[in-house]
Amino acid sequence: MKILLVEDERYIARPIAELLKKHHFSVDVAHDGAYGLDCGLTDIYDIIILDILMPKMNGLEVLKRLRENGITTPVLLLTAKNQPTDKVRGLDSGADDYLAKPFDNGELLARLRALGRRKDTLLPDGLLHFGKTTLNPHTLMLSCKDTTVKLSPKESMLLEMLIQNGRCPLSKERIIEKLWGYDAEAEHSHVEYHISQLRKKLAQAESGTSIQIIRNVGYLLKVTEYET
Repeated sequence: MKILLVEDERYIARPIAELLKKHHFSVDVAHDGAYGLDCGLTDIYDIIILDILMPKMNGLEVLKRLRENGITTPVLLLTAKNQPTDKVRGLDSGADDYLAKPFDNGELLARLRALGRRKDTLLPDGLLHFGKTTLNPHTLMLSCKDTTVKLSPKESMLLEMLIQNGRCPLSKERIIEKLWGYDAEAEHSHVEYHISQLRKKLAQAESGTSIQIIRNVGYLLKVTEYET
């Protein structure tokens, strides 16, 4: 799962980013509202954590601009403004949740998991399914019947993207944006490597699922012929 953290106080942003990475989230950090808006408009994030009081553009304005541009990414407002009126204003502006500073790390993680489960492709147990393949994006575990295989964070994110895209091919450019970031220098060879590794693990798990390449278009998941 890819998260955008928009927080101008670096001494706050750094430990949050480290916490999220420790729990297998991919994190990009923006230290002002204007840059946070630019990042959010790429629509490559699963969740946005957004501070309110920031330079260049405050969080509520960022949120308003995102929603005006059709960005429906779940937004968690993380802020020192903890009066009930502040919370109401934030939620009315289009936020999905609100957490006041200081906060408990466990509560932050729980709220992010809850926001992640709001995606249509996620079942209430937080798992993703394709054919007889099951992915737990929080533990990075790929399972099929009694076989379980550990994925790397990028392999897990890649499989999550493929499942969510369904029958629509996923381009290499979109994968690069999602896995490495909008300004990343990753190349097509990086995508091909992770596709190859994921294919091996799908086969190792006897998942009955393969990754099909559509030439000049992208990749999609396919249930193999021997799947019953």
